[in-house]
Amino acid sequence: MAMAASASGDAFEGVAAELDYPMLIATTSADGESTGCLVGFATQVSLQPARFLVCLSDKNYTHAVATRASHLAVHYIAADQVELARLFGEQTGDVINKLARCDWRLAADGLPVLTGAECWFAGPIVQVVPFGDHTGFVIEPDRGAAPERSAQLLSSLQVRSLEPGHGA
Repeated sequence: MAMAASASGDAFEGVAAELDYPMLIATTSADGESTGCLVGFATQVSLQPARFLVCLSDKNYTHAVATRASHLAVHYIAADQVELARLFGEQTGDVINKLARCDWRLAADGLPVLTGAECWFAGPIVQVVPFGDHTGFVIEPDRGAAPERSAQLLSSLQVRSLEPGHGA
């Protein structure tokens, strides 16, 4: 069945709304500030060397801290961790300290790592690229944790009803 092309972008928006991306939480620290946010735009971009792209909204408090940070941590969260997603997706670091409301530990380099996320990795930020209303932070993962078999991960369709802490 052939479909008519859309010049307005409606087709892209319709397709993008149906994609079910894994939801991540990115955390970072700079100048004594530690924070994090829910992330829907992220992907591996290289095998050798290993590289991972995390895109943060330029309106987000975490973005402001990340632009001054040297490292970033990426946490995959399980499908049953909707409340953790709600904390990092609906609240803003402009108003509350999200890390004060969950369990985490401080890594040797000062990076906050969520103890409730069994799958995570972290590394130095090696490139920063502006992408419209988001900025891409490319990291070179150098440590993390991954169980042999992880739980079902939280996906974007599962958190569609969340109200973001900042508008797009």
